[in-house]
This record gives sequence, structure tokens and C-alpha cells, in this order.
Amino acid sequence: MKDLSKVSVKQVHIGPETSGQRVDNFLLRECKGVPKSHIYRILRSGEVRVNSGRVDATYRLQEGDRVRIPPLRLGTKTAAPKPPAIDLPLLYEDEGLIAANKPAGLAVHGGSGISYGVIEQLRVARPQAKFLELVHRLDRDTSGLLLLAKKRAVLTAMHELMRAGQVDKRYLVLVQGRWPAGKQHVKLKLQRYVTGAGERRVSVDDEGREAHTVFELVRACGACSLLQAQLKTGRTHQIRVHLAHLGFPIVGDDKYGDFELNKRLAKRGLKRMFLHAWKLAFVHPASGEPLRLEAPLPPDLENFMLVLEKERPGT
Repeated sequence: MKDLSKVSVKQVHIGPETSGQRVDNFLLRECKGVPKSHIYRILRSGEVRVNSGRVDATYRLQEGDRVRIPPLRLGTKTAAPKPPAIDLPLLYEDEGLIAANKPAGLAVHGGSGISYGVIEQLRVARPQAKFLELVHRLDRDTSGLLLLAKKRAVLTAMHELMRAGQVDKRYLVLVQGRWPAGKQHVKLKLQRYVTGAGERRVSVDDEGREAHTVFELVRACGACSLLQAQLKTGRTHQIRVHLAHLGFPIVGDDKYGDFELNKRLAKRGLKRMFLHAWKLAFVHPASGEPLRLEAPLPPDLENFMLVLEKERPGT
């Protein structure tokens, strides 16, 4: 262990970007490298003070609070390499929100064997940003609209809108087979589980959580169908599992798709799952104005559809 006993007490003044955050979560981020158990120990012992008083782990910081952080001991293990900065195409930005167009193949955050993702790379690219957090997540292989908050108040408000079903989220997805015309409301409960190999998966299960997706045919593409998928709930792998269960797997899906078909389509130019976060619509939590965002289909997916449309069904 590295002895930091000679380091002076740290005083942090809470600004608007941190207002509303629990003090334990604030400390975990502020004191990187300190074991979680030690953070809670110094909270219980009263070594952490807010406005000169003791607080418990659930206290929510307010703008203007003064936080006293005692000297801490850090482990001596080698620090992880710094993530490279990233320059994502932005579709919208104001004082509280960023809408980025995420490419496929890029994780939104580190973890599960991934050193870093979009959020860590954007923090490196914007060292002046006092606060930057993901509003929601996208699968690594999904492209399209990704929202990030630049203020904690905006992040909290966006999460409330999502819980209330007041954020319209729509995806474009290409599936195997001929999808019928008209809107189809799919309400199938989903349950997460772990395979024997330790991989996390999701399946339709009556004991699972409620999940609701609305699918609508956009157009036929050879033997496949381009659909619009509107999320009414936001379960893990919801669109992918609903479609696979119905017999319309997403082309290129390496978890729930038709693996032999995926191999054949890869030879025709499809190198990844055909799932794209297309549109978001909601009332901006700060301005109160309606906000409608759209990420156009990436060129690789557009070009692949052109290939399919030139072929006879079943080829």
C-alpha cells in the first residue's frame, strides 16, 4: 500500500453538475483506486464531513455543500492505460445534453473485459467537463443515437422521463423473413440468465419482467424485412429477443440470430448486427421544448439493403 498520510485533507465545493448525487457515489468517483469498503468505512466513522457535519451514505449533495475528504490510502497496482480521446459525430448539444451518433462495435462504457468505452473516451476528449454521464445505453453492436448528460439535474430528469414512458425511442432493424403489414404490439416477459459458459443472455419467460415493443414494417428487402421498432419498455436485449422468439431474428445477430444465415450474409457485405437507434423524441427537461432527434442509417447498412433488394427472394 502507498502511504498517503502526509497528504492534506481535501475540500470539495459542490457545483450544480453534482447536485442531487448521493455522497457515497460521489466519493467512489472522486476517490478512484480507493476500495469501496474503505469509502463506506470513512462515511460510517464520520471522517467525511459535509458542511462540517456527519452524513450517511444516502445523503444527496446540494449545490453549495462543502465536502471534507480525509487523506486516503491507495493501492500500488499499476494504473490502467488512459483511454484515447474520441471525436464522435454530434447530432445535438446544449448546456445540459449531448446526442452523439455512436458507430457499431464501440462499447458505451468499460467493464466485462472492456477497458473503456464511449463515456470514458469523451471524458478524456473534454477535460473541462465537470460532469458527463450516459443517459442510457446501447449494445456494443448497435449504432445510432446515444444521449449523454452534462448536468446531474438533467440526467435525473431524463431518467424520470424514461421511467414515465415519456421518451419515444425508435430503432431500425432488418430481420429474416417477410413481416406482415401493420403495427404489431409484442408483449412478452423477459428473463435474464447466465449460460453454462458464463455468458449473459435473455429469454422469453412468464416469470420475467414485462416487456413491450411495437414493430411496424418499413419495407421489404429481398427475403428480409426492414422494421421500425418502438420501445415501450427498456429491457436488456428486448428487441433482439422478441424478434428471435417470433421467428424473425435480426440479421447479423451473433447471440440470438440464425448463425448459418449470418455467415452467408457476411459474404454479401453485412459485417455486424443490423440494429440502429434511429429516433428519439421527448420534452427537453430544462427548456420544456419538444426535441426530436434522428440518426440516419449508416452507409454500410444502406448499401447492404441495396444488395438485398437486387436479389430474388430466397437467394
